Amino acid sequence: MPDNRIYATYLIESPNQIEHAAEMLAAEQSTGTFIAVPGETEELKQRFRTQLESVTRLESSPAPSLPGGRVKPKFASDPPEYQRAEVTVSIPLEMTGTEITTVMASVLGNIFELAEVSGIRLIDLHLPPSFSVYPMPQFGIDGTRRLAGVEGRPMIGTIIKPSVGLTPEQTAGMVRELADAGIDFIKDDELMVNPPSSPLAERVMTVMRVINEAAERTGKKVMYAFNISSDDIETVKQNHDAVLAAGGTCVMLNINHIGMAAVMALRRHSALPIHAHRNGWGMLTRFPLLGMSYKVYQQFWRLAGVDHMHVNGINNKFWEDDDSVVNSIEACLKPLYSDSDRILPVISSGQWGGQAPETYRRTGTTDLLYLAGGGIQAHPLGAAAGVRAIQQAWEAALAGKPLEEYAREHIELAKAIELFGKRG
Repeated sequence: MPDNRIYATYLIESPNQIEHAAEMLAAEQSTGTFIAVPGETEELKQRFRTQLESVTRLESSPAPSLPGGRVKPKFASDPPEYQRAEVTVSIPLEMTGTEITTVMASVLGNIFELAEVSGIRLIDLHLPPSFSVYPMPQFGIDGTRRLAGVEGRPMIGTIIKPSVGLTPEQTAGMVRELADAGIDFIKDDELMVNPPSSPLAERVMTVMRVINEAAERTGKKVMYAFNISSDDIETVKQNHDAVLAAGGTCVMLNINHIGMAAVMALRRHSALPIHAHRNGWGMLTRFPLLGMSYKVYQQFWRLAGVDHMHVNGINNKFWEDDDSVVNSIEACLKPLYSDSDRILPVISSGQWGGQAPETYRRTGTTDLLYLAGGGIQAHPLGAAAGVRAIQQAWEAALAGKPLEEYAREHIELAKAIELFGKRG
């Protein structure tokens, strides 16, 4: 593809002829409006207008996916139906430059409100190498592994549960047990930021005291991702500095809610890996003819500079199917411009050791952060046994041994299968 153009592919649906809807999409993305205007000269359109590259027709629908699609008699489909197609357009860099928010305004902007469409979803995006000027991941997979001291296997982690309500001292007590069990990673829940019951500054100092003591005792320093999200960018930076000063090795952001500018500001300031939590992602993608694919979504945040991104998990507790999860993992692991810009996929959502074999079979990689909240802390022999059970499940998966066979000599895994296996 030419290096001076951005390529975007959409799944669209329209009550009008699909070629007309595609042309309207291309016009709205650049020079056009609802009527020809004197300033839109042929020379201007040649330089700046979004070009329609291809239209690939798909099966039609008898009913609209979204409300508000309007039939234009001149372009009504014949027979009347809601036509669908994959549409690829290209946008000149001369229009957007390498300003990512301008690109987003073009590929994710007013086109989603066009009356000519009754469904629209951005499913693929190609950004040329000039966008590598963005911060990109500072640590990524290799840097995270180095800080956590984990090689040759997935990182095993957990989320502090219950999600809210614990004091800093109670949180630290859980961290002590998990650290002694050899866990690699712990994170705050996305709902836990700076509540009165657990002020962030106090939580950082109390938890890091335990982690630092455990590191001196065992030689292994647990990576803890403190949720430093805030509605003020300067506060986010100050929160980062507090974690760094206490000896912390990771920070977490609720990326959809603090925004891209805040993430990029932290990336330029940060000396720590940025763990990106995608909570709220469902509203951007769950409906199949609206929003965008994860393949597109993760590109924006990778450019912004995050190091880890949540991807859901195999046989998860949410709506997403396994194929979608695997595609998300592959998207994170595929370089944009170089191997150094790959990001660590974070597997979570109803996970326990039982999903390890299928995760490894489907992805063929150990470049994963495998998180289990209840899957560790609800273990019948306690949280430490929950950590060991997942470690054992991954040992079995990597060795190609059935879990039930491996569990005969590993009581923690056996008890996990006994409890969680009944849940499917």
